[in-house]
Amino acid sequence: MRARHAAAASTLLLLMGVGCTSGEGTDDAAASSVPGPSRSSPDRHNSTVTPPELDPESGDIVAGRRGATRGNASVSYGAGPPGKALVVAVSCTGTGTIDVAVPVLGTDFPLECGTGEPAVTHHQLAVEAAHGAGTVTVTAPSTATWAITVGRGNAAEQEPPAPG
Repeated sequence: MRARHAAAASTLLLLMGVGCTSGEGTDDAAASSVPGPSRSSPDRHNSTVTPPELDPESGDIVAGRRGATRGNASVSYGAGPPGKALVVAVSCTGTGTIDVAVPVLGTDFPLECGTGEPAVTHHQLAVEAAHGAGTVTVTAPSTATWAITVGRGNAAEQEPPAPG
């Protein structure tokens, strides 16, 4: 799989029965807060964390975005065309680790925040149910500021397993 993003980016590719079709996804998504003791709105005082950019040259389109935020929150995204992967790109800075969950796909991943430059990760989820609508939920300590972009894109080619 070719590197699609800057250093500190990683890719998770889960392939399960994905067909290749073309089409356009939705660019609209509502952001909503997640109930919890550390819930908050976007942090307007921290401009160092921005929603990561997607790669439009590889066919990625934005389905939802949330700017600099502290505490727990979520981003909803609408359904997309079958065969497109769900892309979840997150950046965070501060101390601690945030947990990013995609409940409709039954997956989550942690991201240890950067104390200098923001830590950034891009996960591509190319599973059969990835075309459905859903919500990405972030659970974060109050010491971390994070931002997220959710999109749709073409599934990256799977690398053959390394000889073991």
